[in-house]
Amino acid sequence: MLIATGDVTQIVHGDHVSSRLVFHFRDGSLYEDTTLFTQRGVFRLLSDHLVQCGHSFPNPVDITIDMVSGEITWRAKDGRFRRDHFNLPADVANGLPPNLLMNLLPSTPETKLSFVAPTEKPRLITVSVKPAGEVPFMVGDSKRKAVDYVLHVELSGVAGVVAPLIGKEPADYHIWILPGRSPAFIREEGPLYEGGPVWRIEQLSPYFPKR
Repeated sequence: MLIATGDVTQIVHGDHVSSRLVFHFRDGSLYEDTTLFTQRGVFRLLSDHLVQCGHSFPNPVDITIDMVSGEITWRAKDGRFRRDHFNLPADVANGLPPNLLMNLLPSTPETKLSFVAPTEKPRLITVSVKPAGEVPFMVGDSKRKAVDYVLHVELSGVAGVVAPLIGKEPADYHIWILPGRSPAFIREEGPLYEGGPVWRIEQLSPYFPKR
């Protein structure tokens, strides 16, 4: 069942890239992620602004990550405001996974990334990225194969021990990438917020309504 449609746009200014992903839900909810990063030899996040609001998101989010200052700003609809300062590692990857995976060799056994969990009290988490094999798919009559990358949140300390026992371990996220000289995003599958349902994101083919 189709629950939302959206667009992703990227604008390049020299070695800086501005990326905006937005989904408009049928129930009026909004998901919008605006990411600024550099691509000079390596991908480096500069800032990320995530907004989630509406009935599809029981805990609204409006959070901004500023990698230059190390500040993470969280805003609530009722006017509440919180600002924290972190010594953020250079590999923070909020808003970047599809771009990173399209430039990752499928033969790489594991890649670890840092993410800022978008909660009122932000925390750093580590995500393990592993290729889980090839998955066949079709484009018209053409047979292709995508690499299924599994993104797994690594919980440390007591949380890592307790979470599986009480059913609170975060669900894995899957991103399918077409490898090769011109890699392409194919599909994503996973929750868009902590404890949320598993949703699938796929590209839509254009169609022309009958007159």
